[in-house]
Amino acid sequence: MRGVYNSVTDIRRKVFAAIAEMAYEEDVNYTERLESIPYEIIEGKQAKYRDSIFLERAIIGERLRLGMGLPVRDITTAGAISDGVEESIIAEKFYDQPLINIISFACHACPEKKVMVTDGCQGCLSHQCVEVCPKKAVSIVNGRSEINQDLCIKCGKCQDVCPYNAIIKIERPCAASCGMNAITSDEDGKAKINYDKCVSCGQCLVNCPFGAIVDKGQIFQTIYAMREHEVIAAVAPAFIGQFGANVTPEQVIGGLKELGFADVVEVAIGADLCTIEEAEDFLKKVPEELDFMATSCCPAWSVLAKKEFPQFKDNISMALTPMVLTARMIKKDHPNAKVCFIGPCAAKKLEASRRSIRSDVDFVLTFEEVMGMFSAKKIDLPTITCEETFDKATAAGREFAVSGGVAKAVKTLIEKEHPGTVVKVQAAEGLKNCRTMLLMAKAGRLNGYLLEGMACPGGCVAGAGTLAPIAKSSAAVKKYSKDSAMATADLSEFHDLVHPISHMYDVPEEE
Repeated sequence: MRGVYNSVTDIRRKVFAAIAEMAYEEDVNYTERLESIPYEIIEGKQAKYRDSIFLERAIIGERLRLGMGLPVRDITTAGAISDGVEESIIAEKFYDQPLINIISFACHACPEKKVMVTDGCQGCLSHQCVEVCPKKAVSIVNGRSEINQDLCIKCGKCQDVCPYNAIIKIERPCAASCGMNAITSDEDGKAKINYDKCVSCGQCLVNCPFGAIVDKGQIFQTIYAMREHEVIAAVAPAFIGQFGANVTPEQVIGGLKELGFADVVEVAIGADLCTIEEAEDFLKKVPEELDFMATSCCPAWSVLAKKEFPQFKDNISMALTPMVLTARMIKKDHPNAKVCFIGPCAAKKLEASRRSIRSDVDFVLTFEEVMGMFSAKKIDLPTITCEETFDKATAAGREFAVSGGVAKAVKTLIEKEHPGTVVKVQAAEGLKNCRTMLLMAKAGRLNGYLLEGMACPGGCVAGAGTLAPIAKSSAAVKKYSKDSAMATADLSEFHDLVHPISHMYDVPEEE
């Protein structure tokens, strides 16, 4: 649960901070340093979270490797935490797939799905659970309900009718949160990801209560690059409230500069450019060339659509995402700079690794990873004084961070610039709902519509790299948006900027 600082959060934060501290240090023996960090994070002789202190340290070791962008080790062969670290002590390392990884010996081997009777069963006279079961899997044994797991189909009907709520359905949290049905079990009952289905949204990562699922990171490479390059931070619209409820945008800017970033740019500007591109695409193509058009901002949603509904590949807008448009805008003015996107999303890490995007976005960090960097540098954001602020983006661009915000921005711009035009929109959040929306489109029920898909329930504010409660984040983004000088993109101001940036490079996008 986002916004609750728990043991998993604490471990992740300490690992990120340790990697950042190592990167900021000069003349470090990285091999020795990596081997010592698990003993610094898990001190003493007694296990703190699990049965074995050795297991705890082994898990920290794998987290360190993944945080450095290295693969999980094969536990059946001998090896050190630092094996292959030379490959990561560079500034130009891209994310290697798989991005989302399961540390098998940290996995609890949770049951995939099970309906079971708890001690709350009162042995009531009506036996409604028995009556509604379509497979006769529920019976009364010694006056209490009992479920035959061999017959049970997990429909949950018995759970729904129990007057005491004594029947529960338990499901592996990572699998329940996966909208792609990409998580199954291996021969030992441990969670296993089917990477042919996975879209790297990271929802399994934030829903695993054992912290067994981890994404790769670029903290080290970002800091390492600061030694030789000008690195500019591009901050996603969802940033507001992520580093503390009372931390201002000015303090975030000041804090990032103290980390070593040469400048800080608001990605909501790129969202405004994206709005213009998608508005033009929609007006040009729907309904003349396409029955409907879908937004392109969420990479996990886009990959879902192209994987499971390949017939709709051309219906996904060709507009570049706000991250890429902002990066191109930065590099247009600073061609020798490196760009680090800081945002809520795990899938953005793989988007930035695409061949067509690599020259635009050099690093991707989540808010959680950046918080680890703040911890490493002992930066107390509420005490920072900074006069610089974000003042160029519109309210509509900033609301890209919440579900429905992208479609709302495109619809508002079209209807403003073309009075009398009415744009019908349909928005879905969560990959399961996104799939349902595309099934409706397949049936012809959304012809003429603009579709918005968001992989994370709630939108970008619910991404795998966020820190704050989703509802509070959404409210904070909307409140911050109201402070914008402009409500929507002004074509006279943005139009001449978007097209040169969109076509800076003629590189076809690969899947």
